Amino acid sequence: MQILITHSSLARTRVLSLSRWQISLGLASLVVALLLLSGTVYHFVFLKAAREGWPVVSQLVRLVVRDEIAQRERYMQTNLDAMAKKVGEMQARMINLEAMGERVTGLAGVKPDELKALQRPSSAPDRSGRAAGQGGPYVPLTHPSLEQLDQTLNALDQVADQHGDVFTLAESRLFESRLKALMVPNSRPVEAPVGSGFGFRLDPITGRTALHTGLDFSAEPGTPILAAAGGMVVSTDFHPQYGNLLEIDHGNGLTTRYAHTQRILVKVGDLIKRGQAVALVGNTGRSTGPHLHFEVLVDGVMQDPAKFLAAASPPAIAGAASGVPAVSTAALAIAPSRRH
Repeated sequence: MQILITHSSLARTRVLSLSRWQISLGLASLVVALLLLSGTVYHFVFLKAAREGWPVVSQLVRLVVRDEIAQRERYMQTNLDAMAKKVGEMQARMINLEAMGERVTGLAGVKPDELKALQRPSSAPDRSGRAAGQGGPYVPLTHPSLEQLDQTLNALDQVADQHGDVFTLAESRLFESRLKALMVPNSRPVEAPVGSGFGFRLDPITGRTALHTGLDFSAEPGTPILAAAGGMVVSTDFHPQYGNLLEIDHGNGLTTRYAHTQRILVKVGDLIKRGQAVALVGNTGRSTGPHLHFEVLVDGVMQDPAKFLAAASPPAIAGAASGVPAVSTAALAIAPSRRH
């Protein structure tokens, strides 16, 4: 592209030759300059006109801005309505969780007084000690504002925290009940018939009436003896009457003894699981033949093991721990030589 420049003062005509890239660069520079000019005009003319209220320009600016604001408001309201719908669904789920929490806490044995301690006060009490009055019109979230949604979400967050505390307490109680069940000796230590029960009987060695303080399970020598409940081994000593004697502490004053064993498979301090093999049936100590002599003690007092083995649930356990009649002092005073 060539441009001819002529003037009366010039001796000759000048010729300017422009290449394509020079023309493109010039056009781009022109576009940038126009953009900068329009931005400057908008900021310094239209905005100033809108602020100062110029007759014609201010009205045009207000119309443009009003349309933009209306579009933004419609967009925001649409989003707020969608959020309000989600909040409504969350409220319905919270109601279902509340009903479920009441059922679960009832099954877990949580008392209503304990749940009251978890309730967060909805309002501060007045001078008389009563909760401050509340009221006002009910305003459903049909077209909620951002502030209303924020308040509703904060309330849902508090309710969710409260339900979380309730379920945590219920889980703790259920876990506690499970531990109690695991620590109660209600599993048979040997799958064998009972040869002699708890109570007074004719001593097989002396032939005299004596107290038998446990259950005798007749089994072959070497038969595995299983722990009647979880606990900790507290003694594995040899006793002249009991022979090789294993004693397991189950907590809450409950202890089990496994006597006349051939061999003890655990040592003092071991943690035992229910059903774990802890010894082998034998004929050691004061015994007339291979069998297991199984005892249950509550706070050191012999109890009838049959009542524990018949208990299959924690409520029956509590009765066994407190309601099972203890052996009288006179009965406990019987010489150890009569036990076997």
